[in-house]
Amino acid sequence: MTLREVREILEAEVLACEDLLDREPRSACGSDLLSDVLAFTKENSLLLTGLTNPQVIRTAEMSDLIGVVFVRGKRPEPATVELAVMKKIPLLATKLPMYEACGRLYMRGLRGCSEVE
Repeated sequence: MTLREVREILEAEVLACEDLLDREPRSACGSDLLSDVLAFTKENSLLLTGLTNPQVIRTAEMSDLIGVVFVRGKRPEPATVELAVMKKIPLLATKLPMYEACGRLYMRGLRGCSEVE
């Protein structure tokens, strides 16, 4: 599954790095705790979160994440989008709640971080 397919499944809007939507996440993680993201995600994963500050992008970079989806209709502040563009981390936004967004992706075959090596 590519980020382009993720966009379609989640009915999401692309906020940054649309040219990188051909990336393929190996897994996904849904969390609003950045410490959990650092501790439990695998590289090349997709993060679904309601956090919109620049620390999300820094965490994604440190964890080698492939992209970030903002859930619950949240919109990142401009500094977050600017940092994502600079770090080449695609950003998507969906109105879906986190539980439903994660469920849709899981049902379509994108596994959780605990299921990949």
